[in-house]
Amino acid sequence: MTADSLKDTACAVSAISVFRNLLDMAPMSSFLEYLSCDGDDRQKLYLYGKFVNSLAPYGCCFSDFLYKAVCEDENVYIKTAAKKQTPPDSLEKNVKAELELCSKLSEITPECLCKSISYDGYIPLFENHETDFAKIYADRIGGVEKYGYGIFASAVMFRVENGEIKPVRSADNISVDSFVGYEQQRQQVIDNTQALVEGRPAANVLLCGDAGTGKSSTVKAAANMFAKNGVRLIELRKDQLVDIPLVMGKIADNPLKFILFIDDLSFNKNDDNFSMLKAALEGSASSKAENAVIYATSNRRHIVKETFTDRNDDDVHRNDTVQELISLSDRFGLTVYFEKPPKQLYLEIIHELAYRHNVQCDRAELDRRAEAFALAKGSRSPRAAEQFIRSLM
Repeated sequence: MTADSLKDTACAVSAISVFRNLLDMAPMSSFLEYLSCDGDDRQKLYLYGKFVNSLAPYGCCFSDFLYKAVCEDENVYIKTAAKKQTPPDSLEKNVKAELELCSKLSEITPECLCKSISYDGYIPLFENHETDFAKIYADRIGGVEKYGYGIFASAVMFRVENGEIKPVRSADNISVDSFVGYEQQRQQVIDNTQALVEGRPAANVLLCGDAGTGKSSTVKAAANMFAKNGVRLIELRKDQLVDIPLVMGKIADNPLKFILFIDDLSFNKNDDNFSMLKAALEGSASSKAENAVIYATSNRRHIVKETFTDRNDDDVHRNDTVQELISLSDRFGLTVYFEKPPKQLYLEIIHELAYRHNVQCDRAELDRRAEAFALAKGSRSPRAAEQFIRSLM
């Protein structure tokens, strides 16, 4: 590229408006620094090396960075499209011009970019692949209810940190096909999630029962199963239930569907988080989004712990108070029970896992050792079965 073409490209990149968030990202800001450099060759090479280094998280590929940045960008155009509204002509033209610019950037080669530098030594390389960003973005807009935008286009599972929704980078990719047993229970969760995807009435779900029976895994597997249909999972700890209205507000206008997941849920009588969950389950205006359901797991059927002291206090309306506390679980539209497996099911799980992991052992000996392992653990469960099989690998 000549000095004039570098300057023209720098001006075009600087003028980006719709996708302006790209300028805050290291590859694009480093790229613009290089294009704008009026220094000597050493200074240009320094900035060029900085640009190439910034591409490392994207496979050292400029077009891959542009693809990820453009597709995950949260801007006024995609928000307008997600609401099925018609954008102004000026906005439409700006988007078209900026996507064409990205396509041109995807054609740049290291040799072309460094053409104006007089240096005979080795110059770092980067990958770049010619890409039609206009076509890609049109496809994203057409399927925005499945792909999403902004942070929700970057992952399937999220968590809340200091009031902000953050992607889980090493999320559990468990699938429904990996389970053995409990088909009826999982089907209830799958059917309910299917209703959410299709826009039909979907219930808030409480998965309760014995530890190690796969309650949490079922929720994550359902999210993974319907991720391609636009389902995202946001996990909240019990102490983060105060953030439910905040989270609901952030997702209310989003075209995606959301599972708010609360794992291992239980309350004490005076727990302040009790009222926040109660409001969300009852659908108060500030704690409800039409595109979201709450899935919670608990090892207790009644998720509010009640003691005998609670039954003998001096509350004038003691019975009403106790009933409010122990009936929180009844406010879930669907309750799915996961009980510890009987011996036959436990051994079926053992046999299937042994087959999947190619564990070679006499069936009778395998059963005997599996039972001994469960006895040592204190009970039979799918988790104990998996731990036993892994101990033989």
